[in-house]
Amino acid sequence: MADTTRLTLAALASLSLLHSLPIAAHENDDPLLSKVMIDQLEWRNADDEDPYALDAQAWIGKDLHKLWLKLDVEHREGATEEAEIQALYSRAITPFWDLQIGWRRDIKPTPTRDWGVIGIQGLAPYFLDINAALFVQDSGDTAARFSAEHDIMLTQQWVVSPEVSFNFYGQTDQETMTGSGLSNAQIGLRLRYEIRREFAPYIGIIWQKKFGTTADFAQSAQEPVSDTQWVAGIRAWF
Repeated sequence: MADTTRLTLAALASLSLLHSLPIAAHENDDPLLSKVMIDQLEWRNADDEDPYALDAQAWIGKDLHKLWLKLDVEHREGATEEAEIQALYSRAITPFWDLQIGWRRDIKPTPTRDWGVIGIQGLAPYFLDINAALFVQDSGDTAARFSAEHDIMLTQQWVVSPEVSFNFYGQTDQETMTGSGLSNAQIGLRLRYEIRREFAPYIGIIWQKKFGTTADFAQSAQEPVSDTQWVAGIRAWF
């Protein structure tokens, strides 16, 4: 538990460091801006002991050029089961879309994996937040991820947010128990109350499912192939 706490606090401190960097810009230049976003810090009612998840990101830069950090952590049974960090250079290619390239490291599960990243992130029609990326290892192994989220304003403070995400792999990796093709998917629905725009507690429900060889690995390890969980957490940015 101590290792997990240190990992989470260190990662959040790294994200916060970007926000605390001094802003220096000439009067006629674009200002140097930064933002830290805790999209999800939530408890889940899984059968595992002490289950929680953290999804956070931060950026610093100007209108066209930014540096992004992205962090994804899942904790179960007193240990960090999944932990991933990305460092990306982001270039605006349209008013609503950024092209991103950089590096991803899978810290957990072991063994550690490093990937090159190329992806896009932005706002699609109907205000869909889209994030899509292709990952490539130096061995030639590949993976891809797609996620979409949409905020629906019920009132000035109540917001319901459906989301979907999918992970794909170009090959089977027995060490990390992932199979080729569509590996897993998650569908979620969260209802939050924005005490301030920068801070909002929420409740929700998520459904997760493994597919193909990934599902076979889970069954062999006597793990569930699909699961539905209630969640409660906070969303914040500064």
